Amino acid sequence: MKRVYIAGPFFNETEVANVEKVERILEKRGYEYFSPMRHTVEAEQGTVEWAHGIFELDRTNLDASDVIVMLYYGNYSDSGTAWECGYAFGKGIPVVLVHVNEDADSNLMMHVGSATNIRLSDLETYDFETLPRYEYEGKMF
Repeated sequence: MKRVYIAGPFFNETEVANVEKVERILEKRGYEYFSPMRHTVEAEQGTVEWAHGIFELDRTNLDASDVIVMLYYGNYSDSGTAWECGYAFGKGIPVVLVHVNEDADSNLMMHVGSATNIRLSDLETYDFETLPRYEYEGKMF
């Protein structure tokens, strides 16, 4: 069974709800996952110590994962999430790019650098073992 890292912003209610939905789907399917939204470090938020601690926690869990599930909102993108996916690509860890806003303009680097492009509703049945590739067919820049 693959270990999944959930990459995605969680700065507002909609983003939190989407991360929670992915967590529920993965739990229901029996996958072990790491969700940065659920983890922190013992340091005051916003300090240099906190930043380094979070960075190392996330990087360590990226390295320990078999696949990344990225919640992608189109042209609006969280820089931390984009970094996580670029890092994963560089390490050879496949990224399953999950389109949350299917009508948004989108960056070609995200699509070409991902193992596949699916909708949030597809996550319930996507085959993480064979990782079938689906190309993005929307507007790209």
